[in-house]
Amino acid sequence: MPTGFTSAASESFTLHDLTPALLIGSIVLLVSVVAVRLSVKSGLPSLLLYLAIGLAIGESGPLLHIDFESEELTQVLGYSALILILSEGGLSTRWEGIKRSVAPAAVLSTVGVLVSVFVVALAARFVLHLDWNTALLVGAILSSTDAAAVFSVLRRVPLPRRITGMLEAESGFNDAPVVILVTALAARSADPSHAEPWWQLGITAAYELAVGALVGLAIGWLGGKFMKRVAPGSSGLFSIGVVAVTVLAYAAAASIHTSGFIACYLAALVLGNSRLPHGPAVQGLSTALGWLAQIGLFVLLGLLASPSQMGDQIIPAIVIGLVLLLVARPLSVIVSVAPFRIGWRDQAFLSWAGLRGAVPVVLATVPATAGAGQVSWIFELVFVLVIIFTIVQGNTLPWVARRLGVVEDYSALDLAVEATPLEELDADLMQVDVGPASKLHGVEIFELRLPEGANVTLVVRGDKGFVPASNTVIRTGDQLLIVTTAEVRSRAEKRVRAVSQYGRLAGWTKGPPRS
Repeated sequence: MPTGFTSAASESFTLHDLTPALLIGSIVLLVSVVAVRLSVKSGLPSLLLYLAIGLAIGESGPLLHIDFESEELTQVLGYSALILILSEGGLSTRWEGIKRSVAPAAVLSTVGVLVSVFVVALAARFVLHLDWNTALLVGAILSSTDAAAVFSVLRRVPLPRRITGMLEAESGFNDAPVVILVTALAARSADPSHAEPWWQLGITAAYELAVGALVGLAIGWLGGKFMKRVAPGSSGLFSIGVVAVTVLAYAAAASIHTSGFIACYLAALVLGNSRLPHGPAVQGLSTALGWLAQIGLFVLLGLLASPSQMGDQIIPAIVIGLVLLLVARPLSVIVSVAPFRIGWRDQAFLSWAGLRGAVPVVLATVPATAGAGQVSWIFELVFVLVIIFTIVQGNTLPWVARRLGVVEDYSALDLAVEATPLEELDADLMQVDVGPASKLHGVEIFELRLPEGANVTLVVRGDKGFVPASNTVIRTGDQLLIVTTAEVRSRAEKRVRAVSQYGRLAGWTKGPPRS
C-alpha cells in the first residue's frame, strides 16, 4: 500500500492523504480514457477494462496493493454512481425513439424480472443446493441488465430503433424493482423472524414504484419549467442545474420511502425531451458525469473484489450464468414481449443482449450491509459471472446481430455543435451514414423529398466534403449532414429511413407513407 495513502473507510482523510489520492485517481482516469479506445478496437465492454484496473491496484494486484474492504462505502458510492448513470441515460434518450418500446420494456422490467428471478432461483436451489431465500436473492441480484455494456459492444453495429429503444427503456426501468426486491430479500436473510410476508412485499414494491414514478415525472416537468424560466447565460451553470434536478428527484422520492431510481430516470427523461436551452452543454456534462461514474464504480468494485476467493465460485458462476443466458433471459423475453407481436428475431437478440454489468455487482454488496454475513460469497459469485459472460456475450453480440438480420445498413446520429447557435434557430443537426446495402445508393438529393425545413447541406465522400446540388447522386460510404428544424426532425429521419430501406420510390409503392 502506498505510503501515506489511507484506504480504510473508518480512518480520517487528511491533507497528507490528498496528494497520493489525487495522483492515483488522475492516473486511473487517464488509463481509463485509453481503455475506451482499446474497448472499441477489441469489441469488449469497457467495464471489463475498468474492473481489471481495480483488480490491478487492489490488495492482490501487481501494482499498488490498496487494501479496500468496505462493502458499505462501496454500496453508498455505487448508488451515487447509479444515480448519475441513470440521469445520463434519461437525458440522452429521445422519447421519439422509445415511445413504442415503453410498454413492452415496462413489462420486461417487472414481469420479466420476476420470471428471471424464479428460473435462476430454481437452478440455485436444486443445482447449488441453496436455501430458497438465498436462491431467490441470487436470482434477484442477477436479474438486472446493463444496456451501457450492450451499447459499448455495439457502437459500430447499427441497430434499428425498435431494439435500441427497448434496451434503453428496459435499462432505465429495471433497476428500481430489482433494488427493492434485493433489499427485501437481503433483510429476510439477515433477520428471517421479522421478514414481511410475500403479499405485503408485493404491495410495497408496487406502491414504491408507482409513487416514485409520479414523483419523478412531476419533478422533471416542474424542473424543466423552472430551468427554462431562470436559464442563466452560462451553459455550464445551466447544465449543473439540470443534473441537480435529476438528483433532487431521487432524493425526494427516497425521502418518502419510494423508488428514487425510477424517479431519477423519469425526471431525466422528461428533462431530456423538454427542448431545454443549452442542450449540447447539458448533454456534454451529463455524458461526462456518466463516464466518470462508470469508471469510478467499476474501479471501486475491482478494488473490493478478492481474487483469492474467486476460485471456488467459478463453477457455480458458470452454471448459474448458463441458466441465466440460455433459459431465464429468453423465457423472460418471450413472456414479456411476445404479446406485443415482436418478431422472433428481435426476441432472440434481446435474449442474447441481456448483459450484466455494474448493477448486479453493486447489489451483491447489499446482503453484507444488511447483516446477512452468511451469504457474503455472493459478491465473488456475481463478480466472476459478470466477467465470464460479458466476455462470452460481448464477443458474440455483433455476430449474433448480423446472423439474426437485425442490423440496419443506415444510421442517423444527433450532432451537438456548440459553436453554432442552433437553439436560437430552433434547429437540429443529423448525420446519416450510407452503408453497403442501403438503397440510398444511387438516389439523387432531390429524390429524398425531405419535408420543408430540412436540407442536405454537406456530403462527405472519402476524405473530401462538398455542398451538394439537387441532382448530386448519393454513394455508398457517403456521410450526409442534414440541417432540419426541430419541428420536422422526426419526419426527416423517417423519410431518410424509408428511402434507405425501399429506395427512391418509398412512399409511392410499398413501405412507409410519404412524409
